[in-house]
Amino acid sequence: MTNGSATPVLRTFGRGLLALLLLAAGASHLTWGRRGYRIVVPDWATRLLRTDKDMIVVASGAVELMLGGALVALPRDRQRIGWVVAAFFVAVFPGNVHQWRTGRSAPLMRTDRARFVRLLLQPVLVAWALWSTWPDAAPAPKRRRR
Repeated sequence: MTNGSATPVLRTFGRGLLALLLLAAGASHLTWGRRGYRIVVPDWATRLLRTDKDMIVVASGAVELMLGGALVALPRDRQRIGWVVAAFFVAVFPGNVHQWRTGRSAPLMRTDRARFVRLLLQPVLVAWALWSTWPDAAPAPKRRRR
C-alpha cells in the first residue's frame, strides 16, 4: 500500500473511532454518567439556554448520539458533519474550562490533572473531526475514447 492510498483508509478508521467515541459519550450522558455531568454544567449555561442542567446534559448526549450515527450513516455528507462535530467540540469547551477551574468531578474526570488534560485534548478532537471527514483526493478524470 502506498502512502497515497493509506490516507483514505486511515481517515475511514479515524472517522469510525470518532463515531464510537461520540456514541459512547452520548450514551453515558443519558445513562450512568447523567447525574455526574449535571454537577459540572456551569450556572451561566442554564441562564443562557433558559433551561436546567439535566436538560443540557440530556441534549448534549442526544447530539453526541446523532453526530456519531451521522458519521457512520451519512458518508456523502461526511465533510459537513465533520464541521458540525468540530463546532460541537468548540461549543462544549467553555463547560470543560468551567469544570477545570471549579475542580468539580465528573465521570472519568476526578482529578485536576485529568480535567487539565481534557482541556488539552479538546483541540485534538476538533482537528480529528475535521481531518477524518476531509474529502479524499478526487480521482483522476477518465480519458475520452477517440
